[in-house]
Amino acid sequence: MAPDHDSRWLRRYVNTTPPGLRMLCLPHAGGSATFFHRWGHAFGEGVEVMAARYPGRQERILDEPLTDMGALADVLTEELLPLLDTPLVLFGHSMGASLGYEIALRLQERESAPPVLLMVSGRKAPHLLTPHTVDLNDDDALITEVLRLGGTDSALLEDPGLRELVLPAIRADFEIVARYPARPGVQLHCQVVAYVGDSDPVVDVESVRGWELLAPKGFDLRMMQGGHFYLAEREVELISDIGQRLDAWQQQVR
Repeated sequence: MAPDHDSRWLRRYVNTTPPGLRMLCLPHAGGSATFFHRWGHAFGEGVEVMAARYPGRQERILDEPLTDMGALADVLTEELLPLLDTPLVLFGHSMGASLGYEIALRLQERESAPPVLLMVSGRKAPHLLTPHTVDLNDDDALITEVLRLGGTDSALLEDPGLRELVLPAIRADFEIVARYPARPGVQLHCQVVAYVGDSDPVVDVESVRGWELLAPKGFDLRMMQGGHFYLAEREVELISDIGQRLDAWQQQVR
């Protein structure tokens, strides 16, 4: 993979100067890389933003979606290996938070450069996860759940033609979540920051605070106004908070 170009798996917002940090953004179930488009150059020249391109949607609509968290983490870890010449930050929302955790563990196990920071959003700690109960074979139930959470443009699901295009990827992602049960947490070699909406209907603050047990290098919890997709409603505030944390890290290592 050329260092200054996108790959099938990574959308890269390359700056004009070499970055001091790279940040990989990992979308939620049913989400896509474009969810983070406005983040692309929001953190200045010192941070290169990347967003994961999951198969089965947008420019990868013809690619078979994956249905296993481990398989998704494996392939994204491999994609990151050539980019570890620059310190790495991971940000994941909902399913993407668990995926970020799995990627961080894989980088630790390889004795590669582990991420310097894992930011998890709208997701319980691994050891506190609860079973997902949506019937994956029931289109109406799946659509109702997605609309309840607010993660996918309702217009896509209300249009019968578009619905047929996006449902396979949504179903695959929800299967990933369903097949990723609670497990003993493994401590991370990096700091962890956790974000949660104060009115999230599926994730309570204490279960997000549970990430602290996996973060001996340091932990912080930030609660923001909003539901499960507070990060869309509070995007400016969230970007500002993340930017301050990234700036502080870069100042620390200079």
